[in-house]
Amino acid sequence: MMRKGQIADALSVLETHLLAVPQDGEALYLAAVCARMSQSFDAAQNYLNTLLRNEPGNGRGLQEQGHLYRDTKNPTAAIDAYAEALRVNPALLASYRQRLTLLREAGREQEASLTAAQLHRAEALPKALIAVTDLIAQGRILKAEQLCRQFLRQSPRHTEGMRLLADIGARLGALEEANFLLETACELEPSDVALRIDLIRVLSKRQRFEESLAQAELLLASAPQNLQYQSLKAIELLQLGRYEEAIKGFNGILDKLPGDAITLTSKGHALKTLGAGANAIDAYESASEAVQGGGEAWYALANLKTYQFSEAQIDKMQTQLASNPPILDRVYLAFALGKAFEDRSEFASSFESYALGNSLKRAGLNYQSEGFEREVDAQCQGFTEALLSAQEGKGFSAPDPIFIVGMPRAGSTLLEQILATHSQVDGTRELPNILSRAQRLRRQRNEADETPGYPNILADLDSDTLQQLGRDFIEETRVHRGAAPFFIDKMPNNFRHIGLIKLILPRAKIIDARREPMACCFSNFKQLFAEGQEFSYDLADLGHYYRQYERLMTHWDAVLPGSVHRLQHESLLDDFEGELRRLLGFLELPFEERCLRFYENDRPVRTPSSEQVRQPLFRDSVEQWHNYAPWLEALRHALAPELA
Repeated sequence: MMRKGQIADALSVLETHLLAVPQDGEALYLAAVCARMSQSFDAAQNYLNTLLRNEPGNGRGLQEQGHLYRDTKNPTAAIDAYAEALRVNPALLASYRQRLTLLREAGREQEASLTAAQLHRAEALPKALIAVTDLIAQGRILKAEQLCRQFLRQSPRHTEGMRLLADIGARLGALEEANFLLETACELEPSDVALRIDLIRVLSKRQRFEESLAQAELLLASAPQNLQYQSLKAIELLQLGRYEEAIKGFNGILDKLPGDAITLTSKGHALKTLGAGANAIDAYESASEAVQGGGEAWYALANLKTYQFSEAQIDKMQTQLASNPPILDRVYLAFALGKAFEDRSEFASSFESYALGNSLKRAGLNYQSEGFEREVDAQCQGFTEALLSAQEGKGFSAPDPIFIVGMPRAGSTLLEQILATHSQVDGTRELPNILSRAQRLRRQRNEADETPGYPNILADLDSDTLQQLGRDFIEETRVHRGAAPFFIDKMPNNFRHIGLIKLILPRAKIIDARREPMACCFSNFKQLFAEGQEFSYDLADLGHYYRQYERLMTHWDAVLPGSVHRLQHESLLDDFEGELRRLLGFLELPFEERCLRFYENDRPVRTPSSEQVRQPLFRDSVEQWHNYAPWLEALRHALAPELA
């Protein structure tokens, strides 16, 4: 009907349908289009408000918001809406074209020139790759991979096709494959900036920071005055732990772009990691004053855990949130307000803000709890006593690694800080190597030649292969270590792969950092993670994930008895020295008095608990969740449905 120009009739049909199915996203989008075309602008905005509240990452909805702003003579808002639509879905050619027209009309020539270049690049893409880009934006990753591989079979040297397949691989955790694709594409098109920037990001995700820095320096050498390239180099220096050089780089950018929110926030992160809390606060507060892009700075202040917002700051955050900023800024602001109201003991307002931030974040994710349950089933079925017995002792015999696993927000950063104070232990970071290795094994599945998937493939690996996998882990992680004989990998998600760890590194020590379920899960709900942990943005998902984690840890206890030392966070608070001695005994390390004064250790700490682990032990957070008990029924039911 819309194609025939029967707009009023189409809107009538849609209105009837929405009475029965008021949250139908496709119908809301089409109704907004029809209402705008009928010049019923208020009705169009109402449809869009509902659509974007439910699906804040709906690219076509954001594009339609741009059209509505354009038609209601609000070009500045339209320009921003089109930019947000393109951030979500770079395949929306109409957004490029309309944004370019409005930028030129506004005399914003530099932005117009950049948008024109982006439009030219997008228009030059084959239709198949436009479709791949659109599928990625919709979250239909496996369909996008299938279509992209099909295209590359016909055009194997098409660098944009390689870039998109690398993007898909990175989203699926296949970082080594993504790395290879981007390196190859850069060899074919060495002057393509987008390819090299994507390569830097994948190398950084793999924590190959020396290599990512080298790539950033290549870009900067091609245009030494380019501020984006300067920023990329400074960020890679930060990742490498060269904090003073990174801060110098950020300061150089700020000399030319004073008040730039992104640079100020990055500088704050460097200062925070170094333990320069007061200077970090200054940088974050300056960033929060920016007209655009200050959302991350507000959240960074909240994420210090020890910062107290003023009444004026809370009012300003609420005003910014009400102005409907880009999705990511809304998420940052909602989480920051949750912390601000929590500190004022306004728990209803606090929970409302946390819930908003989580729902906005969750809407852009594709996490399915059933998928994780199937993964746990596969581990329990694949890692049998028979398999572990048959492969026992075949891996690499290095005793170096200490793995701290478990749920996020369960005290793993505290444990790392305590152990890293020991003279024989280096603290590192959350290392991705085990997860990456598991993903690579998973992708070796081949039904044609009957190659099994992970974990079943491990039964077929010989001693040489298992030893090489363990040796590779030790070599790949060496860059993060100091001179101590032992080092910590505190990636919490490694609990999924304890069987793999013990096969390739049989002498590795494993600690399960455990925390009371309600306290742990609600602490996750309050936390906006930099990446991953997609289960944490819904209370029911959180409870389900915790129970699956417990189920898998019980399985590891059964098939690998004595291999995992469980340390309950609450027990550590009750008997610090006793629990520490038991832990060091498990690790076969001598007791050192200085571990009791872990808060005096000035090592860089990169996790959200960085400020907290620089203080003596405290019990403030143990019962915090009780303040939110009236709103946690979904979590309580997921954790113990038989008691709800």
